[in-house]
Order: sequence, then structure tokens, then C-alpha cells
Amino acid sequence: MTTTEPTAQGEERGEEAWRGVAAEDVDVDYATGVKLQARSRRLLGELVRPHTRAAILALVIVVAENLVNLAGPLLIAVAIDAGVPAALDGRPDILAWCVGGYVAVAISATLLRWSFVRLTGRIGQDMLLVLRERVFRHVQRLSVSFHEKYTSGKVISRLTSDVDSLQDLVEEGLDGFFTSILSLLGISVVLLYLDVPLALVVLSGFLPLILLTRWFNRRSGRAYRGTRGAIAKIIVQFVETMNGIRAVQAFRRERRNEKIMGELNGKFRDANTDAMGVMAAFTSLVRVIGNLSLAVILAWGALRVADGQLELGVLAAFTLYVRRFYDPFDQLAMFANAYASATAALEKISGLLEERPEVAEPDEPTPLGDVRGSVRFDRVGFRYSDTTPVVLPAFDLTVPAGQTVALVGATGAGKTTLAKLVARFYDPTSGAVLLDGVDLRSVADVDLRRAVVMVTQENFLFDGSVLDNIALGRPSATREEIEAAALAVGADRFVRALPEGYDTDVRKRGGRLSAGQRQMVAFARAFLADPAVLVLDEATSSLDVPTERAVQRALETVLADRTAFIIAHRLSTVMIADRVLVLADGRVVEDGTPEELIDGRGRFAALHTAWRESLA
Repeated sequence: MTTTEPTAQGEERGEEAWRGVAAEDVDVDYATGVKLQARSRRLLGELVRPHTRAAILALVIVVAENLVNLAGPLLIAVAIDAGVPAALDGRPDILAWCVGGYVAVAISATLLRWSFVRLTGRIGQDMLLVLRERVFRHVQRLSVSFHEKYTSGKVISRLTSDVDSLQDLVEEGLDGFFTSILSLLGISVVLLYLDVPLALVVLSGFLPLILLTRWFNRRSGRAYRGTRGAIAKIIVQFVETMNGIRAVQAFRRERRNEKIMGELNGKFRDANTDAMGVMAAFTSLVRVIGNLSLAVILAWGALRVADGQLELGVLAAFTLYVRRFYDPFDQLAMFANAYASATAALEKISGLLEERPEVAEPDEPTPLGDVRGSVRFDRVGFRYSDTTPVVLPAFDLTVPAGQTVALVGATGAGKTTLAKLVARFYDPTSGAVLLDGVDLRSVADVDLRRAVVMVTQENFLFDGSVLDNIALGRPSATREEIEAAALAVGADRFVRALPEGYDTDVRKRGGRLSAGQRQMVAFARAFLADPAVLVLDEATSSLDVPTERAVQRALETVLADRTAFIIAHRLSTVMIADRVLVLADGRVVEDGTPEELIDGRGRFAALHTAWRESLA
């Protein structure tokens, strides 16, 4: 293992820090802002790269469209200076050709515009489809620790409002950008062709416009970082309120939530107002520069026409071109507006995509083969972060295959942490957790999830039937196998009593079922998976006494010849274990069979006595 100097380590930590930045804060230093913009441009490049050929074709179409549009004022100039005089002399052919040419220009421009919008629309939607799929796929694979600190509301914000900002850029901004740039270049060439002195007057306005555009880019970038951060906080607050609606109504938190949402909405409004203010200032100043240029052109051009130095048709065409020359700056402002918003959104999305799982897949996984289920903690140390206390100092434990171990202890003793380490929701800070002698960090995730299954206190049920939710344990299982699993844990009876039996829709989060019924479905799901190691983390806490007794009877059968870790405060569940470990401060303070510990004078005996007295 290589080492680095302290300075290099600091640089590496700084690099990692900015890589995880999702630009939630409005104010970032210049260096960080540059890195964020580079990261967002890199992501945009990755999205565009597969559509390079289609993008080139779109560019060819928009170039052709602009060339066609440039011909319109020239035809008007020819019609005024040559067509009208010829028609007055009885030769209408020149005027007719000009009119016909103008109609052809209009039709061609319309067809080219339709082709361009259709093609860029398809490219844009394909890009957004890939981006949404990429974000969703990536977030699903991130570790549990990430989801515990990064709220679901922020993820929803990335997939909705941030992607919508990118959609605005793709569907409208890029069209305006390419059209504007090509119009500026084309019109500049035509103006120089028509009259150099007048063209130089128009082009002299470029310097203030360039300075104005640079100012706008800086200000709009800061403003739209503010809007992206504000809308994300609104979505987070909304999702949190709706997820906890029962607690909100039970504890009368409506007014407090309304106040919080009002403050967040106010900040979002202010951020948008700031962004629109910058936009308004930019477009107004562009109009001022354009109108001043046009006034100078009309005054000077009229004098030159009167002196015979300039033809009237040329002046008419020139004024049309000047109007078109400054119109693209409005479109460029709209593009810059959309680009600033999309860049701020891409900074957040790219920050999310650069998050790496703390529990990473091994590069070269070790095959497990036929898993027996022996588990060993080898000098395992663990803490949830650098700022939290040590949960496990140096934990050693060996659990033979097929043994059922109950973990008992006060809150914070380390019971759930052990369960999470066995299921590899976290990796140990030091030491190793081994399954059949293989370090879990070297096991492929698909093999580990097949070998180890965890049932928690609150198991999630997806929208769908009871059958579908049990089948999550083993999607390839037949209906008979699913029903057999439910029968084994004692769930078959209540399931068949439902309106449509196993085909009954459990509705959102299993809302159609009671807490005990949802837990029974989770048990059936775990038993159908048939893991070598089963972890029950307070899995019977939501069951009533009759249901718990039924589950305990099922557990005695199902846990046979299977390694199991049971975390429970109810000692009736603990009593079915082969071995009881009493934990305190991340250490085993008592170890033995339930009967041995009850006969002793330790902590478990005291817990058992208190439990018996509570029953009496």
C-alpha cells in the first residue's frame, strides 16, 4: 500500500470533498465553482456523445435554415431597387422573380425549421431518458449510509426539477443558441457586403455587448444555483410532510409545516426574482444598444440616400438586417438563462452521480459455493462516521453454521450494528466479518443477498398483490411455493381471509394490512428466499401476542439447520435461541444458552425476572 505526504493527503481529501458537492449552497468559492461547471459540462458531453451524428445533421439543417432566411431582405432590396422600377416600365418579371423567391424562401425555412425541431426534440428526449435511467440506477446501488444522510426529497428533486431544467435547455435553449450564433455571423457578412461604413457602426456595439454578456453569465450562474437549492428544499419538506402525515395530524404540526413551507417558498420566489432581474437588466441593455445603433443607421443612412451615396433598397434591407442582428441577443440571453439554470441542475445531478458506494462491489469477487452459514467477527471495529463514537471497539465472535443466536442488551449496545454488518449494509472500520471463512467485502452482492436475508421491525411492502410481495424473496418461485412459505410462518390463514386472497392489492406501503400482517408477509418473503443466514432485527415487535406465538412456532421449524441472529426485546422470542449474547458498549458481557443465563445472576437473569413479573 502506497503512502502520500500530508499535503497530498489534504489535496486528496479536498478533491473528494468537492466531488461529493451537489451545489446545495448558493455561495461557493471561485475554484469550487469552476470545478462544478467543469463537472457539469463533462456530464453534458457524456450525454451528447452518443448522438454526435444526429447533432451534426441538426447543425447542417440549422445552417441551411439561416442561409435561406438571410436571402429574404436581399430579395426585398432587389425588389425595391430593381423590381419596382422595372415593373413601372412594363417589365414585371424581376419583381415576379423576387416575390416567387421570397415565397420559396418562406416555404424552405418552414420545412427546415420543422426538420430541425423534430430532430433536436428526439435527441433531447433520448438524452433525458438516459439521464433519468442513469440517476435512478445509480441511486439504487448506493449504500444504505448514503440514503440515511441524503433524503429522498433531494433524489426526487434531481429526477424532476433538475431534469426539467435540462429539458428546457435541450428543447429551446440550444435551438436559440445555434440560430443566434449563425444569424450573427451571417448578418455580419451581409452587412459588410451591403455597406462597410454602416456595418462598422453596427459592429462597434460588440464591445459593450461582450462585457454585458460576461456580467450576465456570472450573475445568472449564482442566481440559478440559488433557485436549484431552494426548489430542492421545498421538495424535501413536501416529501417529509406527506410521509409523516399521520404524525403531522396527530401532533397538530400543520401550522408549523405551513410556516416552514412559506419560508422556503419565499426563498424560492426571491431566488427566481433575482434571476429574472438579471435577465431583465441584460435584455433591456441589449435593446438600448440595438435601438441606438438603429437610430444612428437610419439618420446617417437617410443622409447618404439623399446625397445619392446609398440606394433606398439597400438602406431598407440594412435596417431589416440590423433589427435581425440584435434580436439574436435576446435569444442568446434566453439561452444563457436556460444554460445557467441547466448548469446549476447538472452540478447537482453530476454531484449525485459521482457519489460512490461506501459498501463497494469487489473487483474480483470470491465465489461462495454452497453456503453452510458459519459467521465470524474477527477483531471488528466500527463507527458510523469520524464524528460519532466507536460502536464496536474490537469485537470477536464465532457463530457455527446452523446456530440461532439471540442478541440482548440496552439500546446502543451494538445489537443492530452487528446485524447490519452481517447483512453488509456497512463495512467494518477495522477487522473483518467472514461468512464460511470468506470476507464479506470480497463477496459479490448477488451472492451475499442470496445467502443472507434481514427482516427488520418495519418491512416495506410495495404496491401490488400479497403474492407479488412474498415473491420478492425468490422471484422465480411458483405460486405453490409462495403459498407454502406463507403457511410455514402462519400467514396463510389471514391472507386467504382477504377479499381476493393472495391476489389482494396491499396498496401504498401495505396500507391495507395491519402492522402485524405486514410483518408476517415480510417473514414469508424471507423464508421463501431460503437464506443460509437469517437476521431478525426486532422482527416480532409489531406482532400481537397470539400472532407472535404463531410466528415463534413457525420459527422453531424454519430456523432449524439455519444460522440466525435474533434481536428482540421480547424475551419470549429470545427463548427459542440456542445461544444468548448479552451486549454492553459493543462487547459481549454474557454468553450461554437461555437456560444457563437464567439460572445465573447476571444481566439476562435480571431481564428474565423483570419480564416474568411484567407478565404476572
